[in-house]
Amino acid sequence: MSILFYAKRGKTTTVGLVPIYLRITIDGQRLEISTKRYVEVSKWSSESGRMKGNSEEARSLNGFLDITKGSVYDYQKDLMQNDQLVSVENMRSKLLGVKEKIYMLVPIFEEHNQKMEALLGDEYAPGTLERYRTSLRHTIEFLKLKNKVSDIDIKKIDQTFIVDFDLFLRTTCKCNNNNSTIKYLRNFGKIIHICIANGWMTKNPFVNFKCKVKEVERAFLDEEEIEAVANKDFKIERLNLVRDIFIFSCFTGLAYIDVKQLTKANIVIGIDGERWICTHRQKTDTPSNIPLLPMAEKIISKYLDNPQCLNKGQLLPILSNQRMNSYLKEIGDVCGINKELTFHIARHTFATTVTLTNGVPIESVSKMLGHKNLKTTQHYAKIVDRKVGADMSALKEKLKTKQISEPQKGKVIAL
Repeated sequence: MSILFYAKRGKTTTVGLVPIYLRITIDGQRLEISTKRYVEVSKWSSESGRMKGNSEEARSLNGFLDITKGSVYDYQKDLMQNDQLVSVENMRSKLLGVKEKIYMLVPIFEEHNQKMEALLGDEYAPGTLERYRTSLRHTIEFLKLKNKVSDIDIKKIDQTFIVDFDLFLRTTCKCNNNNSTIKYLRNFGKIIHICIANGWMTKNPFVNFKCKVKEVERAFLDEEEIEAVANKDFKIERLNLVRDIFIFSCFTGLAYIDVKQLTKANIVIGIDGERWICTHRQKTDTPSNIPLLPMAEKIISKYLDNPQCLNKGQLLPILSNQRMNSYLKEIGDVCGINKELTFHIARHTFATTVTLTNGVPIESVSKMLGHKNLKTTQHYAKIVDRKVGADMSALKEKLKTKQISEPQKGKVIAL
C-alpha cells in the first residue's frame, strides 16, 4: 500500500486555489478521496506532497496531512487485526465512515436450509434437509450454552469455536457415534464455505481442524440368507410384497427411492440385446444401468397387472420407506436372520454377495451402482472369506503345475 497527497490542478477554483487529494494505491488499484483542503498552486510541492515553507498555514496544513496519513495506516492495521482484506473497497468504507455490515451465523444457516427445502425432491432428499435442520438446532443450542447468546458474528468463528462445538456434539448432544458428529460438523462447514465464497469471511476456521470418518462394517445377506428370505411363504400378503421388492433390490442394487421412481420406460434393450434397467440415481444424478437378472425379471413380471402399478405408472407397488423397513424387521425375525434388516442392506447385498462374490469386476459393480469412483464402491463391497478362499485355491492349483528356479542354490523347486 502506498499513500500520496497531490494537488488536483484540473479543479482550480475561481480564486486560484487547488484541492488536495489523497491517493491510496493497494495492489495496483487506486483510491482517490478529497481531503477538503485547498492550497495555492505556487505554494504546493509536487515532489514532497506537502505545502512549501514553514509558515503557520503550512504547519497547520502539513500537520493535518500527517494525521490523515496516520489514520490510513491505523485503518490498515485494524483491517488486518480483524482478518479482513486490505482492499480499496474496505479502505474507502473506513475513510468515509461507512459502517461495515455484520453477517450473523443463524440467518445465513436458515437461508441455506430454506433454499435446500425449495429444491427438495430435485436436488436434495428429505433426509439431507433434516440433517441440516438438526445441525442448525445443535448450533443454536451450542451458542446458548457456550457463549450465552442466540447468534454470533461469523467473523468471530475461529478454530477454538470449532473444537468446542465438536466437544459439545460428542458430549452434551450425545453424538457418541464419531461419524454422526463429523456429519454435523461437515454440515456446519458448508455454511462456512458459503460465507468465504461470498467474501464475508477471509479465514477458514476448519483449516487446521482434523476429523476422520471411521469406516463402518456394512451389513449384507449371504447366499443362504437371501435364499431363506426369497423362498419363505408368508401368510400375510403385505410381507410377501415387501419381501419381493427387497429381493428385487438385492438383484439390482437400487436404493429405495430409485426403485420407487422406476417405470416401464426404464426397462430398455441393452447393448447385448437383453433387458436392462436404465435410470439415474436421485442421490447423485449419475446414470445407473443394470442388466436384469432372472430373479429381478421374475418379480417385475409378477406385478405387471398390479392396480397400483397401472394407476401410478410404477414398475413395482412399493410402500413408504418407513413401512418397508418396519416390515423387513418382521421378515428378518420370521426367517431367523440375526441382522437388522433395512432396505439399504439389499444394496450392500447386491454389491457383495450377488456380484463381487461371483466374480463380477469391481469396475462393473461401481458402474451399476451409479458410483462416481471406486472408493465409494469399496465401502459397500466387502468380499467374503469364501470368495478369498476360492481365489487362493485356484491360485494353488495353478502353482502346482509350475516350477521356479532358485538362482542362489541352482535348484528347482515345485511350489
